[in-house]
Amino acid sequence: MMVPGVLPLHAQSASGELRLQVNDPSELGVKAAVQIVSEANQYSETLATDAHGALDVPRLPFGTYQVTVRRNGFAVSSQMIQIRSALPLQQTIVLKLSSTTQSVTVHAQSTLIDPDQAGSVAQVGSTFIHHRVASLPGRSLQDLVNSQPGWLYEGNAVLHPRGSEYQTQFVVDGIPLTDNRSPSFGPEIEANDVQSLSIYTAGIPAEYGRALGGVIEVNTLQNPQAGFHGQAVLSGGSFDTAGAFLQGQEVWGKNTFGASVNGNTTHHYLNPVVPDNFTNHGRTGDFSLNFARDFTPNDHLSVIARHELANFDIPNEYVQQAAGQRQTAGDYETMGIVSYQHIFSPRVLGELHGMVRGDSHDFNSNPQSTPVMVFQKNYSHEAYLRGAVTADLGRNEWKAGVESDNTFLHEGFHYDITDPGQYDPSTPPTFAFQGHRAELDQAAFVQDLARLGNWTIGVGVRWDHYQLLLNRQAVSPRLSISRFFPKANLVVHASYDRVFETPSSENILFSSSPAVAALSPGNFLRLPVEPSLGNYYEAGVSKALFGKVKLDANYYQRRFTNFADDDQLDNTSISFPISFNKALIYGAEAKLTLPHWGRFSGFGSYSYEVGNAWYPVTGGLFLGNNAAAAAANLSGHFPISQDQRNTFRGRMRYQLVPRVWVAGGAEFNSGLPFAFGGDPATALAQYGQAVVDRVNFDAGRIRPTVLLSASVGADLYHSEHMTTSLQIDGENLTNVVDVIDFGGLYSGNSIGPSRSVSARLSTTF
Repeated sequence: MMVPGVLPLHAQSASGELRLQVNDPSELGVKAAVQIVSEANQYSETLATDAHGALDVPRLPFGTYQVTVRRNGFAVSSQMIQIRSALPLQQTIVLKLSSTTQSVTVHAQSTLIDPDQAGSVAQVGSTFIHHRVASLPGRSLQDLVNSQPGWLYEGNAVLHPRGSEYQTQFVVDGIPLTDNRSPSFGPEIEANDVQSLSIYTAGIPAEYGRALGGVIEVNTLQNPQAGFHGQAVLSGGSFDTAGAFLQGQEVWGKNTFGASVNGNTTHHYLNPVVPDNFTNHGRTGDFSLNFARDFTPNDHLSVIARHELANFDIPNEYVQQAAGQRQTAGDYETMGIVSYQHIFSPRVLGELHGMVRGDSHDFNSNPQSTPVMVFQKNYSHEAYLRGAVTADLGRNEWKAGVESDNTFLHEGFHYDITDPGQYDPSTPPTFAFQGHRAELDQAAFVQDLARLGNWTIGVGVRWDHYQLLLNRQAVSPRLSISRFFPKANLVVHASYDRVFETPSSENILFSSSPAVAALSPGNFLRLPVEPSLGNYYEAGVSKALFGKVKLDANYYQRRFTNFADDDQLDNTSISFPISFNKALIYGAEAKLTLPHWGRFSGFGSYSYEVGNAWYPVTGGLFLGNNAAAAAANLSGHFPISQDQRNTFRGRMRYQLVPRVWVAGGAEFNSGLPFAFGGDPATALAQYGQAVVDRVNFDAGRIRPTVLLSASVGADLYHSEHMTTSLQIDGENLTNVVDVIDFGGLYSGNSIGPSRSVSARLSTTF
């Protein structure tokens, strides 16, 4: 069965643990199959107890679950449980002999709505990940997030939640990563290595800060079932794309050891700037190890090591291709994570998380590059530490903690102009920059989740201190509240989030250096980039329809001062943060999720968004004409680059026979705004007629796009211990020239893939 759209396994900030004991009538533990289902959390797993009847299920999101136990010779037992605390829930189920008359009716739809959820959280789980539509290398994790309402791509799979620029935070196994994780800026964690995602765009817990446009909690850890098990995946398709993934996990006694390795190659890594897809080869790889040990029932240690890399070409437009340009880039990342958890008492839990990380970004150009050769060597070293204590006081769950994040930035940049006619005569023909500095961030938080009858209230406050080029601090309150109406099977919720968002560190030392004044001595503007301050408001409902369908609908509004954006050094890959006086972003989202209805399953979502930013410029680097424009525009507003008014995504799946299914999907994008400094004739020479036809110069917007997809899947082999499945996907079936950005990063444009087909062969064991 496909679980459509979203299906979770855990949530770091609001998750608990089930410790189940299954006994026979004489109170002796027995081995049994345990099915755990929550439609609200889109969770469905069948696990097994050990020989003594014990089963520990960690990382369960708060919610209501149906637990069904089966063993030959005994009657089926089914009961509802609630996970409401980070403290483990001890539950004992005593089986009855099958001769006893017992009627068990499974009502999974009774878990379709979580009555105690204080805000809206999107969940993506293992079943949806397994059946996902194929992704190009470098963006499989981003594609999962982009399937949710309120998210959209700009440029090369750069995620933008509800209009925020570069304010996406990935929390990987409890560790926050606030840097840009798009294919052009950093290597990704492969979706095959991910067990679940929990996605916040409102009602954000106080334990999260700094990058708060959207928070994605990523869980790469599997449930610790005894013995050896794993997964192998082979994939390939259009654009000479091929990939292989292998993952295994061994559990013995109190120890768990896992490893994964992944490699991909493609000739469509970044989004090209012209339909011809020139110079777009990419290679990615990653390797991970994890080890966990339960020293006692109250002490748990886990260690994770990861190494990831991406090497790729920068796509050319026609003029660059004719000149023979070849520019290449490489991203490398190595991290180690250590986590320790101790249960002081049945009501108090403590945890420590630490991480060290090193990453680098390289950029190189050949002599034929035009109009400039660019070289870059940026790298950083990061050390992160967080400690927290959780106390379960019955109706209240308190959590308090502190964190420290220290990042040591090193930037190196060099250029040589190869076509001086493209630049002002005062521009230096060559320029070099070297810089290094430490970014120091500290925070403390306290939060409470209270349940009072049919009311649920989440309240928290966070203090942040940021020190890099500026020294700033802020206090951010958070509040969420919900009311459950049992007769209507309806939850109404509202939330307020005060956010303090630190500037992107991408090339911030270069763009803030006095040395860059030499690039445009006659027209130059440089202002320090202040952190963004924002107020997020959301109100929404979750309702079960016909006992089969879940409706989630939200209205939101975001107000910013020092609104964060980005710009780039003309004709280079060097992007850096800028900011504007203020911004207002508002919109509405709705999603219908059909976990299953007969042979059908699927989802459909709609997003409406309006975003405007107001002058004047309040931070960043501006040169030449851009500096003159920034100094002259002191009032008025303009649409932000993510101001796509209407977005629709949908997918429906039909089970033809028990082992074969088909699916179809559709996506509608009304088109992003753009600002193009040239004229249509210039655009025609650079990008060609097919691209120009997809752009409305008078309206300043890309024309609407409709993309269609289709899939077929089959279980080729199925046994108790092994399953092999094949999935074939066709995307952009009508072969639309999918212009995502016009005048964006890396030579100007961003064009999605043309018609393509891919296949994925997966074996789980």
